[in-house]
Amino acid sequence: MKTLKWSFIIPFSILLLGSTQTSAQMTGQQIMEKVYNNPSGEDTQGELTMTLINSRGEQRVRNLSQFIKNDGKVEKKIMFFTAPADVRNTSFMNWSYTDGRADDQWIYLPALRRVRRISSDSKSDYFMGSDFTYDDLGDRHPSQDTHKLLREETIDGKACYVVESTPKESGYMYSKTITWVMKDNYLGLKREFYDDRGRLLKELTLKDYAKISGFWTLLEAQMENVQRNHRTTMKFSDVKVNQGIPDSKFSERSMTLGQ
Repeated sequence: MKTLKWSFIIPFSILLLGSTQTSAQMTGQQIMEKVYNNPSGEDTQGELTMTLINSRGEQRVRNLSQFIKNDGKVEKKIMFFTAPADVRNTSFMNWSYTDGRADDQWIYLPALRRVRRISSDSKSDYFMGSDFTYDDLGDRHPSQDTHKLLREETIDGKACYVVESTPKESGYMYSKTITWVMKDNYLGLKREFYDDRGRLLKELTLKDYAKISGFWTLLEAQMENVQRNHRTTMKFSDVKVNQGIPDSKFSERSMTLGQ
């Protein structure tokens, strides 16, 4: 899981380092590259529970199955909605490339009976009513941003590097992000997202994590949109690593079959 990997997914690279460099020697760029290149298993699978919570505290719960495979050049991820009935058989697939190319993404909506490719213009759209955009679900390459180590800080008793990342391309949906990266394990503990006017828009917080089969894995995270007072939690369970997921799992045919 490179990105708050929440890969579970998610978005915000979560990371293990293993480096012997000291903070005085490391730059923001080096820290984020270590995050991105954090080793993970060849494949990971598990069950996701997505809970949407509005400003009145009302909740909607959605269940998904998620599969991830990484061959060192391309990380492929596919998610199948299993419940409730109004979203069952919807699926989403993301391919992220280590050479810095933009992610490729697809969604299958049963009502339309076709797989639709997510265009670059649509990646700022919110995913299935959650507080994650399609772009958040990908794995942004560190070469796409300029990174600056702002300071070192301790939050919740955990010593962190605080890194500001500013997009190189104009017109990107976020003017900047700020990430708190834990020093002892190089997992992203928190990330702030700022809108195109420089105002705080969202906060992504890691709630729970564990080392499974030797790899750090996100087990619970929350994305809160502070401007509209809405939040989404993601819980990852029944996690299995290196089960030999076939390449055929990550295809448009698999999306339409719902498995």
